[in-house]
Amino acid sequence: MTVNVFLDDYRHCPPGYILAKDIDECIDLLKRYSISHLSLDHDLKCKTRNGLMLVHYMVRHQLFANSITIHSANAVAGKQMYKFLKEAQNQNTMPRSIRISLRPLPLR
Repeated sequence: MTVNVFLDDYRHCPPGYILAKDIDECIDLLKRYSISHLSLDHDLKCKTRNGLMLVHYMVRHQLFANSITIHSANAVAGKQMYKFLKEAQNQNTMPRSIRISLRPLPLR
């Protein structure tokens, strides 16, 4: 089964996505399903377990989606997440076929 996942603890989940409110829920979904699109926030309620930690975990454990969007409004952290994933592709520790984009969403 292929699903779309939206990691965020504040914004409303878009239609057609499964909401993950923390990185543990997101990791569980990555392990259980084939993910078509994964949309990631950085700043979560648990300040010590954020989106950057998740992308590090994903690369280390080879858990990916076909497409990954960083939607964090935190410009600095969002760029760090994006840069880490792009570097993983350049170092061949992540498939180059995965589309990665940085598209911040406002906090409404």
